[in-house]
Amino acid sequence: MSIELTVEAPAHGGHFVARHEGRVVFVRHALPGERVRVRLTESGEDAKFWRADVVEVLEAAEGRREHFWKEADALRAAARGKLPVGGAEFGHIDLAVQRRLKAEIFAEQLRRLGGTELAPEVEPALDESSDGLGWRTRVSFSVAPGGRLAMHAHRSDELIPVQDMPLAAEAINSLHLWETDFSGVERVEVAAPAAGGQPLVLLIPAAGTHPRTLGRIAGSLPDGVSVAAWNPESHELTRLKGRTWVQETVLGQDYRVTGAGFWQIHRSAPETLTKAVLAGLDVQPGDAVADLYAGAGLFTAPLAGAAGESGRVLSVEGSPGTSRDARKNLFAAPQVQIHQGRVDKVLRDAGKLDVVLLDPPRAGAGKTVVRQIDAAAPRVVGYVSCDPASFARDLGYFRSAGWEPETLRVFDLYPHTHHMESFAVLRKA
Repeated sequence: MSIELTVEAPAHGGHFVARHEGRVVFVRHALPGERVRVRLTESGEDAKFWRADVVEVLEAAEGRREHFWKEADALRAAARGKLPVGGAEFGHIDLAVQRRLKAEIFAEQLRRLGGTELAPEVEPALDESSDGLGWRTRVSFSVAPGGRLAMHAHRSDELIPVQDMPLAAEAINSLHLWETDFSGVERVEVAAPAAGGQPLVLLIPAAGTHPRTLGRIAGSLPDGVSVAAWNPESHELTRLKGRTWVQETVLGQDYRVTGAGFWQIHRSAPETLTKAVLAGLDVQPGDAVADLYAGAGLFTAPLAGAAGESGRVLSVEGSPGTSRDARKNLFAAPQVQIHQGRVDKVLRDAGKLDVVLLDPPRAGAGKTVVRQIDAAAPRVVGYVSCDPASFARDLGYFRSAGWEPETLRVFDLYPHTHHMESFAVLRKA
């Protein structure tokens, strides 16, 4: 079913708000002020709201441009009777307009969920390209019937074969993985170090796939590429060719990141965020520091350097594999204590802290962790977030405990998508 709508404001999640006979419709691939024809993707008389994709622009808004990736272009997909690939939902918008819209969305989340009137600008990453392409050093593909790489349409099981990935780094596209037969594999994840070096192709096999099949695939991939198999349920990582990890380098510090271990996706994100964290927290020699949700130690290493051997740095990470990476990356820093486990459990016995940094997953930290941080009485808290909604909610918890944001920076580390990253410095009022 298709209807005509006038698009209003942007909304969190890559949508734009429109109304049809009093009902809210969340529209993708639009711009505020446009008159569009949409195809309803989720609707019903009892539904509180509907969802829709733009299939035709009747009156375009300033800032609209031709999408850079035909598989993700909603208009071209609709003309073929197809769905667009998800993951580049802002690709039809000029980059400067994207950042202005993201700033509006962030401010709205802060106002509605955090109870504060802040209006941060959205900054590009360090050394960002003028077109906002080629930034992804990590990409995940599904495998379509026939063994070719594909990606999902938004909120759909439909797989769309792909022949390129314009958001991915050249080191990933140059592998030409779409020419490989991945039959027997459910998903393919690729990591290419931002500073160069050996990329890693991770194969997530389908149930019942014989190891010989994985060996065939590994042998068909180019020389100089590492290949491993990954079982997400058992967390078992099996080396097939090369090594099971990639090496990243940030501000002179080397990091080993194994298999599906977490690392910032944008090629410049680690440096952008590390510089912001060091400048904002101003860690002093001898400080007691906690790095919560610490991953492979991206922030732990420079924080330990600032605290010095007289300091104490607590690194907490829930993932066993990523925590093992942190131990290898931080073995030369005796002042670092690495704990693998839940943040709330480790904080119970953390004692007095001078500085706390947290970089939680998309769901945020939650009320319990915020209360524990407050009880540790640090002089400053740094909060790195990849989701404005969960950050705004947690900021509300901090503000209830007497903390206020001293600075808030928002970074466009995911150009052509609705995602963004932020870093806030909080101090007790």
